[in-house]
Amino acid sequence: MTAKEYLSQGYRLEQRIRLVREEINNLQELAGSVSSPGFEEHYNATRNTEAPFVKTIYKIMELEDKQNNLLNQMLEFKQEMCEVIDSADDLNERMVLYYRYIGNESWQDIGKRLFVDERTVRRWHNKALSHVILPENPMVLEKRLLL
Repeated sequence: MTAKEYLSQGYRLEQRIRLVREEINNLQELAGSVSSPGFEEHYNATRNTEAPFVKTIYKIMELEDKQNNLLNQMLEFKQEMCEVIDSADDLNERMVLYYRYIGNESWQDIGKRLFVDERTVRRWHNKALSHVILPENPMVLEKRLLL
């Protein structure tokens, strides 16, 4: 695994967390829109007596657990990423890596923050990737989590 592949895992994990959060918000809106009850007089013994939104609430709880697991994994991974980034000697190179992989910023935004042009940022980035030292057993996020 290259340094770039290793550091890029964080971005994919954040995307996955964002998607789970959006799905939770959609389900919460759905659960909040309760339909009006029916006042029919007939009785059906096989009919489900649970409120229609109960399944949605269970799904929300399941997704919130998944989101919490992903967030815990993200925190562990970001901590390891910081250690990897700190292994670069040059301050400019470290700042580029922090902004790019911890902050998920664009090349242009990093250039504005560091008061240099985009080409310089990319040059520092390439040098930094060759200077960082990956841990012996780097944390590898499961591919299925990142999809």
